[in-house]
Amino acid sequence: MNTPWRFAEDHYAGGQPTPAHLAELVREGVHTVINLRAPDEPTEYDEAAEAARLGLNYVSLPIAGAADLDRARVREFGQTLDDARREGGVLIHCASSNRVGAMIALDATLNRGCSLEAALKRGREAGLATLEPAVVALAEKEGARS
Repeated sequence: MNTPWRFAEDHYAGGQPTPAHLAELVREGVHTVINLRAPDEPTEYDEAAEAARLGLNYVSLPIAGAADLDRARVREFGQTLDDARREGGVLIHCASSNRVGAMIALDATLNRGCSLEAALKRGREAGLATLEPAVVALAEKEGARS
């Protein structure tokens, strides 16, 4: 578990948040949690119930690993992120933030037209690490501009 951090205005990334992290993020103006963890990944509490208790919108968009990085999921993630941004701040998390960074990078290049280089920089700021080769492969396959 790592403490969520702000990687862009009103955007936070991190590993699995604790209930205390969620409460703090509410005070920071976060209105939506996007959970990229797969349903079978263990957690110590019912995150969806805690988010509801705190008045947060909660979205589960499972990305188990590189095999789940595809154009359809990136499109869905982009739409989910757009919806969340209209509400206010957003926390995007997985277990370590690697998947968060991957989805941020892919969203930036495939949905928003950023160069792959700029998208990878954004992704790294949000936690992209070992999934970077998979991100590059998908972006190049989908015709992202370098």
